[in-house]
Amino acid sequence: MSKPKAYLIPNFLGENVSQENSFPANNRNIIDSLDVFAVEHLKEARRLFVKMDLKHKIENSRFYEIHNKANSQEQIDLLKELNQGHSIGIISDAGCPSIADPGSGLINIAHQKGYQIIPLVGPSSILMALIASGFNGQSFVFHGYLSREQRDRITTIRQMESNGKRLNQTQVFMETPYRNDALFKDLIRNLNPKTQLCIASSIMQMDESIQTKAIEDWKKTKVDLKNKPSIFLISA
Repeated sequence: MSKPKAYLIPNFLGENVSQENSFPANNRNIIDSLDVFAVEHLKEARRLFVKMDLKHKIENSRFYEIHNKANSQEQIDLLKELNQGHSIGIISDAGCPSIADPGSGLINIAHQKGYQIIPLVGPSSILMALIASGFNGQSFVFHGYLSREQRDRITTIRQMESNGKRLNQTQVFMETPYRNDALFKDLIRNLNPKTQLCIASSIMQMDESIQTKAIEDWKKTKVDLKNKPSIFLISA
């Protein structure tokens, strides 16, 4: 009997993105073979199954919603599933699991227990934004979500610009879509006019927009990022 595995299952980057444009066909076969899933939010996992014509998995599978809390009951239960010989699938709300996502804690524990981790091919908005930005792809750092507190957020923005210039390093970060416009205002008010900013919005969707400009040029540009999933990149 083969040892159980933990499969890292990417999700779509939007409502109107086709399966053919997002995943190899074998992803569907692997998902269909599993009965246990760790998910960020059950609603998004169900939506993935419906889009991949796997509705039957919704009723015939066991789902565990996971979060960042270490040693949560959900993590303990998922490890029991692995111990009992059941392979599991770890599903993000969007894009690839464990990046700005609670799945990383479970994956780390599975490594420690000696289980094989298998990442499936799928879209990553972070990498797609990076390769489309024109910025340094050899040295970069992903900061995840910035602080909700404006004072702390501005401090981080200035530190990122300083570090990026000193290290010739691309700075990558994101924000909850409804706070995008507030973040954009903080960026153009606090970054050097010559610093380059790339904003990659709605990647793989009909209204996709990826633009790189100097801050002084962004100040002349009408921007509406409200409710658009976006990745921000700085090159100083």
